[in-house]
Amino acid sequence: MIISAAKERTRRAALLQDYRSVFLVGCGACATACKVGGEEEIFATQEWLEELGHDVTGSAILDEACHIMRAAREVRRFRDQIAEADVLLVLACGAGAQSISECSDKPVLTGVDPLFLGNVRRFGQYEEKCSLCGDCILNETGGICPVTTCAKGLLNGPCGGMDDGCCEVDPERECAWVRIAKRLEDLQQGVFSRVVEPKDWSRKFKPGQHSIERTPGSRK
Repeated sequence: MIISAAKERTRRAALLQDYRSVFLVGCGACATACKVGGEEEIFATQEWLEELGHDVTGSAILDEACHIMRAAREVRRFRDQIAEADVLLVLACGAGAQSISECSDKPVLTGVDPLFLGNVRRFGQYEEKCSLCGDCILNETGGICPVTTCAKGLLNGPCGGMDDGCCEVDPERECAWVRIAKRLEDLQQGVFSRVVEPKDWSRKFKPGQHSIERTPGSRK
């Protein structure tokens, strides 16, 4: 899930100061879970904008704002309300904002700041566990990613600053490689003996694109 935080209202107000009318777009997936772009946040933003003197021409909450085809469909469905707006304010991650931008000739602004790809610990608590590096070594590290969970992204064990099992960068946090060693010990697996070469970041294509081949009989 993409974890995002709402931009401060002062920043949003500055972004919108040259626009009179606004159409709001939220996301029913990640942004709703993070409480930055769901129904409640869209309603609160509309009230706030109207207090500032803006006209809100309408709003839409997309099931998944990052889905370009669905975004295009929703833009068409609300085309009359969007046509009345000077700008679209998207309360979703950067991928969602770019989906809307690709489907509309109106200026598109984002009202949130994407932070990281996160796992849900519990409601309102998220942890970054994957850096989408394109060259996963989880099979050899007990399912714990050193690229992400090690403050230095070390691939071959802890740094010299590790002290009593704790991270040099954040002494309140257990060293990622200590966690990996404990996990492998619990699994009765040894720490892999090979030396891991520096991360080949060329495998992380930018911009990333990937197509999944469908098997016969699979649903389109």
